[in-house]
Amino acid sequence: MASETLWEIARAEVEKSGSEGDGAEIGEKSIFFIGSKNGGKTTIILRCLDREEPPKPTLALEYTYGRRAKGHNIPKDIAHFWELGGGTSLLDLISIPITSDTLRTFSIVLVLDLSKPNDLWPTMENLLQATKSHVDKVIMKLGKTNSKAASEMRQKIRSNMQKDHPDRELIDPFLIPLVIIGTKYDIFQDFDSEKRKVICKTLRFVAHYYGASLMFTSKSEALLLKIRGVINQLAFGIDKSKSICVDQNKPLFITAGLDSLSHIGSPPVPGNDIRKLHANSPMELWKKVYEKLFPPKSINTLKDIKDPARDPQYAESEVDEMRIQKDQELEQYKRSSSMSWKQIELDS
Repeated sequence: MASETLWEIARAEVEKSGSEGDGAEIGEKSIFFIGSKNGGKTTIILRCLDREEPPKPTLALEYTYGRRAKGHNIPKDIAHFWELGGGTSLLDLISIPITSDTLRTFSIVLVLDLSKPNDLWPTMENLLQATKSHVDKVIMKLGKTNSKAASEMRQKIRSNMQKDHPDRELIDPFLIPLVIIGTKYDIFQDFDSEKRKVICKTLRFVAHYYGASLMFTSKSEALLLKIRGVINQLAFGIDKSKSICVDQNKPLFITAGLDSLSHIGSPPVPGNDIRKLHANSPMELWKKVYEKLFPPKSINTLKDIKDPARDPQYAESEVDEMRIQKDQELEQYKRSSSMSWKQIELDS
């Protein structure tokens, strides 16, 4: 039997390392940014990729990527960045980047605009429910073809919390890494202290319940660097920060698994009369307390514009004038067609 050549040995090593990953791409991860409209998602992505360019409004679903060198003559790690535009108006697009092929290397970053507390809960609730529902479906599908991979994902996300943590059986974590980022802290810090308390405690509860990390940021260079470190950890596997800040008078920074229900406390109900609130779950109770202080806007004003052509941020005078003209021509055509059909019916 002839001895193996150097190339044959190298090929065997590559195939061996590939099989150990059970099909998962080595050195490639994906991060999906969702959240408040005009909340700063694009700004965070550009900052993480060291791109000095003005952020542009995100239309529908956008993609970019970044690379990071691991060492000499070693292929660079690749991070895929997906961003969902339109706030909560394009939930159907969530299913595009999250598939059974990408799920094992996927992370979610939910960006919330702290300067708009009345929009915060409905934005957070709609996006998290839609994302969690789709992730659960994909994992069920993955479990049918690769039960080992699905089981490993469930075990891995549970490992973020210590085995003896008192809340281990009381939470319902996302089955992929989740980070919640509150932006525009520079505006939020000037809110009334009671309002800040409710927002901070509520977000801490939601993040802890879903097994997520929580942090606040603004235009401050120091805060942006901390956020960049967290995103780099998701994208390239850099060591996770163990620092924590739960002081409501400072920007929150809480890594997944380090908070607890006992430290968060009960929902801040005025008069401490929590028994008057009827709720079927802890999440519903927190929602009622939050919306009592920050009632969501009416459906008509909160609902995002589904047709980007009618969104003011994409206005172009010449195009818009032509659109109006075509709309008028269409309406005129509809009226004339309707009259023609009525005349035919009369004649018959």
